Amino acid sequence: MIKATGEEKRNLRIVYGACPHDCPDCCALETQVDEQGRAVSVRGRADHPVTRGWLCAKVNRYLERVYHPDRLLYPLRRVGAKGKGKFERISWDEAIAVIVERWRDIIARAGAQCILPYSYAGTLGLVQGAVTDTRFWNRLGACGLERAICGHAAEEAVQLVVGGRLAPSPEDLVHSKFIVIWGSNPASAAPHIMPFLRQAQRNGAQIVVIDPIRTLTARSADWHIQPIPGTDAALALSMMHVMVTEGLHHQEWIDHYTIGWEHLLERILQFPPERAAQITGLSVETIVELARRYATTSPAMLRLTDGINRHTNGGQTVRTLACLPAVAGHYGVAGGGLMYSTSDWVQWNKAALSHADDPACPPVPRVLNMNRLGALLTGEADPPIYSLYVYNANPVASSPNAGKIVEGLQREDLFVVVHDLFETDTARYADIVLPATSQLEQTDLHKPYGHLSLNYNTPAIAPLGEARSNWDVMRALAAGMGFEEEWLQADADTIIQEVLEATAAHNPYLHGITLERLKEQGSLPLAVPAAERVPFADGHFRTPSGKVEFYSEQAMRKGYDPVPGWVPDAESNVGKQAVTVNGPLPLLSPAAHHFISSTFANQEILRQKEGTPTLRIHPVDAEVRNIRSGQYVRLSNERGWCRLVAEVTEDVREGVLATTTVWWPRFSPDGQNVNWTTPDRLADFNGGSTFHTNLVFVEPVNE
Repeated sequence: MIKATGEEKRNLRIVYGACPHDCPDCCALETQVDEQGRAVSVRGRADHPVTRGWLCAKVNRYLERVYHPDRLLYPLRRVGAKGKGKFERISWDEAIAVIVERWRDIIARAGAQCILPYSYAGTLGLVQGAVTDTRFWNRLGACGLERAICGHAAEEAVQLVVGGRLAPSPEDLVHSKFIVIWGSNPASAAPHIMPFLRQAQRNGAQIVVIDPIRTLTARSADWHIQPIPGTDAALALSMMHVMVTEGLHHQEWIDHYTIGWEHLLERILQFPPERAAQITGLSVETIVELARRYATTSPAMLRLTDGINRHTNGGQTVRTLACLPAVAGHYGVAGGGLMYSTSDWVQWNKAALSHADDPACPPVPRVLNMNRLGALLTGEADPPIYSLYVYNANPVASSPNAGKIVEGLQREDLFVVVHDLFETDTARYADIVLPATSQLEQTDLHKPYGHLSLNYNTPAIAPLGEARSNWDVMRALAAGMGFEEEWLQADADTIIQEVLEATAAHNPYLHGITLERLKEQGSLPLAVPAAERVPFADGHFRTPSGKVEFYSEQAMRKGYDPVPGWVPDAESNVGKQAVTVNGPLPLLSPAAHHFISSTFANQEILRQKEGTPTLRIHPVDAEVRNIRSGQYVRLSNERGWCRLVAEVTEDVREGVLATTTVWWPRFSPDGQNVNWTTPDRLADFNGGSTFHTNLVFVEPVNE
């Protein structure tokens, strides 16, 4: 919506919008625009139930991103060596013609399966994300991409246990009396939950943070517990062991609403607190006390997000954690249960979204996992990838085993196109660079994964220079390829209306939500009746059995263990008889407070606020390695290395290293960031990423 407002010496319009970034909060925005068409402020809408009038440290500085002097404004063609960032300006017609010509040649020689679109969540929108990820690529017959870099293992795990990602909205937290935030740091990664947590504390709730790092969230918790990374499932099983052996589990609830209890019980009994203490590095007393408090305080909420699933055992970890509310009988109660994601309250109609079933679309020839990009570009893909089209992503900075990605991008027979707002580290290896619009310059609809409102984004300003949105580029490429289907040329609003109507035909939560109302009001709550806002309050779960599944036939058919459990990470010191004094340590790389993945990490003021690429190391580990705060250290393993500045601190537990992400390589010491060390192996479930299963050696750099 656009409306006028008055200010002393100028008239300003207010335009309603939505934050597009990969965050559960999906804030409702309002942008003030002056008479010259320039945005002068971006702020959170005060009338939104979660945004409540304020924005995070990143998006508060959104205008600096929009009007940044380094914005790409025109299409560019490479004129120097790959990676050197030397380009010349060309027209859009020239750019589209070059891309189309190269793709037609590749299709004639090797097939469209050798063209790989690579994207993730740089823009989380129906049109500029989901539709852009599907329609044109389906029609082209390009290689499919398994977009598994974030929460793929956790999503699969939650589906297997309860059948859907049906978290309550954050407002429900005020009813909780015991809140466990497990492997998550909402103060930095979902800050609009924090006021509800503070209110819950004022109401008498206890907040426990389980994390090897003393995060910003942990600092304000009532209790901080620091297990060894990758041992969380063992801790959860041991909590259940205490509950069972002390009669604190909810047997009546289990009997009515779960299947497979005897299988899970057998596994639970293998993890007495004494064994779990050896695995997790926690005391027996801590495990027992945590179990007792969780089991006997109701309602109790378990909050987890995707960081904890980025281990080789991540799927089983999340699956085991999702069993805890069932064993304690916390599901189906206001303020209790599992708070993971709200994504499955509404799922967009796939046919309307992608048109994959249209007769013009060939079958997807193959699907490649994005976590393996470096390996795919250097020989794993057969036939090879001959063209890479990158948008909504910056893989050289953000993807695992980045050194291997850079090696692949240097191939002379690889034609690379990057569509972005800035010349990222990835764009420096492109043959064609295309200028992208910011959220203030494009139309979209946003379905959050952290609350229950839809947010419509009205463009506030005209595109700067010759920038084009993701979807507008897809339309141009479709025309260049000679594709004549109307659904490839539809404008954003037409697409939104089509998908809304097709989805509403089968989902009552969209009742009364129309494009017209969204454009007028900007944000609308889903039409979830009050009686249904507490997930699973009716005792029905979306699994095949309609119950919580402790034993899963689905899991067995997929080749997983049918019962939740714990196994060590593929790279781990757990269980090793002896760890050498300067041996490798597990490295965690959680989200930075001032960046969203690599987005915003080129803005100088936010880099200054974040500090410097830093390695946090416990004093005991630093002492034996002769490391002191402020000096450079070198992290290394068989994948690569990077240089960071040491911070000796007890904010990480002994035997664990931590560094926040994602720094652009060009702003990192020696031009390499932590992803030169992170693994591209896949998790136990669903091809998920394993960034946190990462053993590294650390040593001081003596200069």
